[in-house]
Amino acid sequence: MSQEPVAEREVRETETARKRGAARISRRWPLYSGTAAVVMVVVLGAIIAYRDNNLPFSFDLAWMGEILEHRSPLWTVPALVLNNIGGGLLGALVIPVLILATFLVLRRPWAALYFAVATIVSAGLVQLLKNLYGRPRPEDILVTSDLGSFPSGHVANAATMTVVLGIMLVRTWVWIAGAVYTIAMLLSRTYLGAHWLSDTLGGLVLGGAVAVIVWAPLAYKLRVEHTDRAAARRQSTGTG
Repeated sequence: MSQEPVAEREVRETETARKRGAARISRRWPLYSGTAAVVMVVVLGAIIAYRDNNLPFSFDLAWMGEILEHRSPLWTVPALVLNNIGGGLLGALVIPVLILATFLVLRRPWAALYFAVATIVSAGLVQLLKNLYGRPRPEDILVTSDLGSFPSGHVANAATMTVVLGIMLVRTWVWIAGAVYTIAMLLSRTYLGAHWLSDTLGGLVLGGAVAVIVWAPLAYKLRVEHTDRAAARRQSTGTG
């Protein structure tokens, strides 16, 4: 019996172990930096809560003043559309389920797991901080919202989705579209008076940080899944 297959298997196992070791090392920075970002958001919330009884910062007031001056039906309609897309039944259930189903149809269960965990953790942390700090929302609010202004759940969800899909799909246009969507969500939340600017910035950092933290322990599995999927696609199309 030839020993060549055994030797090849040993080489493959060694190479796999090397890649896993490299992956563990390379994903330490997102774990550390993501955790540091979450801590920054928690500290920001504490500063807001315990300085002058939750009063907004001067830049919050200045930004809200600009928003109020430029309110018009032209901007209100798209802002309300984003309000429904980013929250409620559509944003909290329908869209996430569609994304999960798409990943499963594409036979990417690890990607589906990553998206699900990141989305749930992000939403959970948002609600925890909202209840912990209980920051009042602006008075000039145009929509009905729950209690707790810091951080913005809509923006956190948009940021989490952008980072997850950007990592999973590995396409420049996905990052660009996600960034545009997240910024539009940030602007719409302050335009509607649902949040102060500092609330949206906190949501932005929190959502992106959670996506990075959850990615770290799944990085190797996600990379292998993406590589295998790409190889299968090339084989099915006859390219290589």
